Amino acid sequence: MILVTGATGNVGRPLVDLLVEAGAKVRAGTRDPQPNLPDGVEIEPSSTPSLSGVTAIFVNSRAVGTTLGPLIDRARAAGVRRVVALAAINVDDPVEAQPSRYTGDRNKEVEAAAIDSGLEWVSLRPTIFGTNSIGLWAKQIAGGDTVYGPYATASWSPIDPRDVAGVAARALLGDDLLGRKIELTGPGSLTLREMVATIGSVIGRDLTYQEIPPDQALRRFAEIGLPDGFGPAMLTMLARNAVGPAPVTGEVERILSRPATSFAEWVTDHKGAFRA
Repeated sequence: MILVTGATGNVGRPLVDLLVEAGAKVRAGTRDPQPNLPDGVEIEPSSTPSLSGVTAIFVNSRAVGTTLGPLIDRARAAGVRRVVALAAINVDDPVEAQPSRYTGDRNKEVEAAAIDSGLEWVSLRPTIFGTNSIGLWAKQIAGGDTVYGPYATASWSPIDPRDVAGVAARALLGDDLLGRKIELTGPGSLTLREMVATIGSVIGRDLTYQEIPPDQALRRFAEIGLPDGFGPAMLTMLARNAVGPAPVTGEVERILSRPATSFAEWVTDHKGAFRA
């Protein structure tokens, strides 16, 4: 039995599908009362899932919240053999350069908990998800052809969460990734200006990214409902990313024996989010 926490999230949902397709028994931790998961998947609360019969766990720190430590302790006591942690590529950066901490991620803590658990472990360190572009830009794109934001030349190598799920499935089902901190990226580095232009190309519009000063960007982050602290951390991260291309690790292709999904391919599969 494999427990997937955050089972209806960007990574957890495709991970559940991959594990079921592989013939694994899956227990899904989720807060969604109607998760619409495959037949045969057991449903449990994300924060207090049963560990009876579980041999491996996929841990999403945002899903388990403050129960992260107790969950790992319970897993060890219950005889769980393996933990696969969802961390991030910037896990070793200063906290003030990790905006996802302000939306609930505890990347450093979940990786440390996995390594210190005494269990078999793998830590996945993905870069920014393609889905982040929806939260950052979709409302502006719905309202016009210009996206306003800071640091137009800052670079990311956005990854499709389904690729992260593919690597997670490999880590849960096989032994070849044990003991690794795996940095996962998309197949290419793109500036923010190039990412917005890519979205425009896919949805058939001539979109442009107009750089604005950091103080104006902070106001925009607040306007779209992002929590306090997110804006300054995002600006710090983007300033660091403006000095050159984002890293491209090639790990997805090496591990899954297929190319990583490009940002254009991801947008094509989710273009409805930018047309609303």
